[in-house]
Amino acid sequence: MHGPLPPNHPNVITGKIGVLLVNLGTPDAPAKDAVKRYLKQFLSDKRVVEIPDLIWQPILQGIILNTRPAKSAEAYQLVWMEEGSPLAVYTKRQAAALTPLLGEQVIVDWAMRYGNPSIDSRLQILKNQGCERILIAPLYPQYSGATTASVNDAVFDAIGAMRWHPAIRILPPYHDDDCYIAAMKSSLETGLSALDFEPDVIVASFHGMPERTLELGDPYHCHCQKTVRLLSNAVGRDLTISFQSRFGRAKWLEPATDTILETLPGQGKKKVAIFAPGFSSDCLETLEELAIRGKEQFTEAGGEQFAYIPCLNDSAIGMEMLETLVCRELAGWI
Repeated sequence: MHGPLPPNHPNVITGKIGVLLVNLGTPDAPAKDAVKRYLKQFLSDKRVVEIPDLIWQPILQGIILNTRPAKSAEAYQLVWMEEGSPLAVYTKRQAAALTPLLGEQVIVDWAMRYGNPSIDSRLQILKNQGCERILIAPLYPQYSGATTASVNDAVFDAIGAMRWHPAIRILPPYHDDDCYIAAMKSSLETGLSALDFEPDVIVASFHGMPERTLELGDPYHCHCQKTVRLLSNAVGRDLTISFQSRFGRAKWLEPATDTILETLPGQGKKKVAIFAPGFSSDCLETLEELAIRGKEQFTEAGGEQFAYIPCLNDSAIGMEMLETLVCRELAGWI
């Protein structure tokens, strides 16, 4: 039995377990200034742009941040939801849907690597609520230094500033996990069954990375390839892999999504369905770059029918997958 606390003992809340869902990030508003703040933080991350500051910062500060924010703000305006940025909206919904599935001992929250709510602020809030053990769940199925590792950096920086550290676990990449493949299979087949045409080609588009990252040992490209191979086997038909969002002059992973969409009609492939298995939630890169710009590129090249199949978001099958992954990592804690 514990003895009585001294009268001046501070009120310390303990005994809770935290789960922090983390996604890439978003500006606070679809406006130039907000996008500029977001891009400055995002493109200053050495995990994202592996160029020495002496070379990169003059380019970023002098050119990119003076030209790109206005264009990006216009793109965000096309997909902005009443509740906010799609990525933030869906990540928040995922956290809300996961909460009742894990029991009263667990507190589920969400954060963005870039922008708000920040990782350090949400970790502190979880700790203030009595979370002595926290599972960090980077919502990236395929591991990359620019995504998962960057989240880990931010987490370790945040707890490094704390005197009393919570115990930390990190959700590993789940690119080949049975529950992820099953969820993607179900989502893809549901999306395809709702179409009024039979696609000639189904494109699986992943966010691109500079080819140099593969040469340096980043497993991202291999993870993407394995996901597509397993998913192709699961659905019983070939999927065409591609990589989107090229930026700058460096050579990026190929084949490029825009190139694929522009060349398929000339090969007689005029009906296409595209989906983005590397994104846990719909966002600018899926809703604007694929669903809007991708369709324009395909039809201008002679394509006839185009469909974008949404991400898992907070769908029932997506939440079942997330619950499975999170509960597995919480084993021994709950």
